[in-house]
Amino acid sequence: MKHYEIERWVDFARNLVRVEERTEMNGHLSAGCIRCRSLAGLSEKLTAVCANLPASEVPDRTVRLARAIFPVQPKSRPTRGNRLPIEVIFDSFLAPAPAGLRSTWQVGWQGLYRAGACSLDLRIEPELKSSRASVTGQVNNHVAPAVPMGNLPVDLRCGNQIVARTVSNPFGEFQMEYEQGARLKLVVHLPDSRRMELPLKKLSFDEPAAKSRSLSRKR
Repeated sequence: MKHYEIERWVDFARNLVRVEERTEMNGHLSAGCIRCRSLAGLSEKLTAVCANLPASEVPDRTVRLARAIFPVQPKSRPTRGNRLPIEVIFDSFLAPAPAGLRSTWQVGWQGLYRAGACSLDLRIEPELKSSRASVTGQVNNHVAPAVPMGNLPVDLRCGNQIVARTVSNPFGEFQMEYEQGARLKLVVHLPDSRRMELPLKKLSFDEPAAKSRSLSRKR
């Protein structure tokens, strides 16, 4: 004996089946199938209840209780809109050399950035004869220094892929070691779902020495 699943009986109760299939299903019920008769009765009751729902007035108290149980969550702002514009305050590569100095030995790089009320002091130091480097930074609120900057997530990304991740300590400080490469950027997640993003400079330990020797030969 062929049985019908509940979705077919729901369509049967809503008059959504073909005439031929409806005749077959009626014949199946007439044959005395207890299982299908139970499903057909349940589908008819469910269809009747759903049909009467628009005519039912829900009390305001019930609506308030339902909204309290399932609060409406506000839509978050687009991720791109949470990225703060960055202002470069200091870049050690752009700092002028002291007067009379023909060559310098500068290993690593240091910079200071500002985004809104937050400042980011950053330093990158490459490893000797290696493509690896370490980045050290500190986040602070220069408008309200008392605002805590601890436990802020800090990501190192290559495109959308997270290469390294850490969190700031109670003083807003963080440190990570990583393999240098192209398209690397540092993302600092600030309070209120804001963030600072800036590309990381790619450094080589040997480059400053080479520049120093080159300048020395020109004297």
